Amino acid sequence: QVQLVESGGGSVQSGGSLRLSCAASGFTSAMYCMGWFRQAPGKERGGVAVIDEKSRTRYADSAKGRFTISQDNAKNTLYLQMNSLKPEDTAMYYCATARRSWWASCTTTTSDYNYWGQGTQVTVSS
Repeated sequence: QVQLVESGGGSVQSGGSLRLSCAASGFTSAMYCMGWFRQAPGKERGGVAVIDEKSRTRYADSAKGRFTISQDNAKNTLYLQMNSLKPEDTAMYYCATARRSWWASCTTTTSDYNYWGQGTQVTVSS
C-alpha cells in the first residue's frame, strides 16, 4: 500500500523560507514521477514541481527560481525547498507519485498522479 506523508508546512512572513518533506513507503516502481502540488482555497489543485527517478525536474512558472525539488532515495523522501515565499504561495501542499512509462516525461498535470498524501498547510503573511 502506497503511503505518502507530508511535513514541514507552517506560517512564515513574506520573503521567508520553508522546506517541505514527503516520506514515501510502499511504492516500488523503478521508473516514477513524484511531485509537489498545491491548492489554495477556492482554486483548483495545480502542479508546483516534479522529479523522476533520474532526478530530472520540471517546475511551474510560479516556482522557477524560488523553489527546488529534490529527493533522497536512501530515505525514500521527497523535498521541496521554498525560498522568497510570497502571500500567493499560501496553500495546502500535497505530495503525489505515479509510475512513469519509459517514453514519458513527468508532468505537473494533477490527473497524471494517482497516489496522494494528505497535505501540509503553508501560510505566507505579508
